Amino acid sequence: MLRPIRTLAAAAAALALVSACNSASNSTSSSASPGKPGSAGNSRGVTADSIKVGGIVSMTSAGGYSKKDTDLGAKARYLRANAEGGINGRKIDYLGAEDDGQDPGKNMAAARKLVQQDKVFAVAPMSSVTFSGADFLEQEKVPTFGWGTLPSFCGPKYIYGFNGCLVPSPGGTLNQTWPEGIGRLVGGAQGKSVAVIANDSDAGKFGIRTFQQGFAAAGFKVAYAKASVPATAVPSDWSAYVKEILQSNDGKAPDAVVSVMQTPNNIGLFTALKRSGFQGLLSDPTDYDPGLLAKDATKQALDGVHVLLQFQPFESADPKTAQFKADIKAASGGQEVPLSMHMLTGYMSADLFVSIAQKAGKELTVESFQAAAQGFSDTGTLVGDRSEPKGQKDSFGCGALVQLRGGAYEVSVPFSCRQPVPFK
Repeated sequence: MLRPIRTLAAAAAALALVSACNSASNSTSSSASPGKPGSAGNSRGVTADSIKVGGIVSMTSAGGYSKKDTDLGAKARYLRANAEGGINGRKIDYLGAEDDGQDPGKNMAAARKLVQQDKVFAVAPMSSVTFSGADFLEQEKVPTFGWGTLPSFCGPKYIYGFNGCLVPSPGGTLNQTWPEGIGRLVGGAQGKSVAVIANDSDAGKFGIRTFQQGFAAAGFKVAYAKASVPATAVPSDWSAYVKEILQSNDGKAPDAVVSVMQTPNNIGLFTALKRSGFQGLLSDPTDYDPGLLAKDATKQALDGVHVLLQFQPFESADPKTAQFKADIKAASGGQEVPLSMHMLTGYMSADLFVSIAQKAGKELTVESFQAAAQGFSDTGTLVGDRSEPKGQKDSFGCGALVQLRGGAYEVSVPFSCRQPVPFK
């Protein structure tokens, strides 16, 4: 029952229609199940034989960056779930992902459309650097799943990060995969320095705040930590940023530069750092994508960079990695396609939704789903051990690092789970 992804033109027209709607209209927070007349609870999007699910993904952006593979990853997981009989006998009717263009207004419009017009039971995946629709989805009691890199994934009752909460509020914890992994690569964090740079956006500012604490807790001297790069356009001249970074460690270069930015920014920054003669370690959480290797200039810019993963690397021999690859191939019509971390983001967002929904049982309502989530746990997944509601406050604490070398990715720090540290 998977529907093809709609064209951008159709999506734009739908978004325009939705933006004109009154936000209070078509509320579904107390509807009865369409498939079970008279049943108690909110069963929006659930019939006797189907569950309607949609996604919100930055398929396009002003800077050219795209997370469109997130949609394919979700589709792959839902296809397998349906092939195995669906969720307690109901097939997943996946509508595909709405494109928010990394624009807050479009993100909100997409959320309204999915709930008020399409009447979905859940949103999975939600993958963007903006999540202005979070309060609306929480208010409408829509279970929502995505990569927990935004504050909205930390705290709300109906919003879940597939690997937990990665930007917690005080009282939560920080995943130490990145700081401890880099510490291992530089021969220990004690006496070593790191510079952390991010975009001037909400995500960037939270990234700086969290990783600054995480690297300090691991024993690094945080010589530089700024969310100073424009979020709407890639700088044409990186010299000012490079100069500041290279003098940040008491007039010297830091031992490592960590970028909490997307690929176009990373290419520009890392190229400029290399041309300046920087010999230290470079790392980011984004550039694990074989598709990036198609261009020599990109491959050269990212060569040597260590990429943070919060899941099993594709190079892993883990059986679940093999299952992921098979599912992606099936969703691609039997074709071999380059794997990307965005595919994994969509896949694991869908996987967490499917796993909790299975536990909720045949009488699926938002209430039964939430009750199942409150006691949910499993082990040995592609993101490690999972449990809720722990994941709405803390990360699941697992990850790995891979390095691009000579046009291929190699595991530089194997996947493992580490003890998180308190976030202050």
